[in-house]
Amino acid sequence: PSQCDLFCPQNYPLYIRSVPTENELKFHYTVHTSLDVVDEKISAMGKALVDQRELYLGLLYPTEDYKVYGYVTNSKVKFVMVVDSSNTALRDNEIRSMFRKLHNSYTDIMCNPFYNPGDRIHSRAFDTMVNSMMMQVC
Repeated sequence: PSQCDLFCPQNYPLYIRSVPTENELKFHYTVHTSLDVVDEKISAMGKALVDQRELYLGLLYPTEDYKVYGYVTNSKVKFVMVVDSSNTALRDNEIRSMFRKLHNSYTDIMCNPFYNPGDRIHSRAFDTMVNSMMMQVC
């Protein structure tokens, strides 16, 4: 099981995807509580975040069942990914690479002249990329 979410700088969701969908409410709670951790990490890093261009926040926090990872863009869009704790094959560099793929796909959406920044993301290409990435994790 895993979940992938994108949040605008004001912390409302732009995109949410869960696999499988039966634990979606539990995932939503986990993701929303992780936004506080993301904000804390961003404020703690402050100017160093911009200077280093390090967008990957790493493991935000582990729970008994899941690990929550974070990533933030230069425009303060937050990406949160929840993966099953039992998935020990997933390394930190693989998570980082998945966030880079997400960021690249998000950039493609932002370049679309018909997309209004801040609107929910409705894109078949983005859905396909997220689904294939999540199937690798599950």
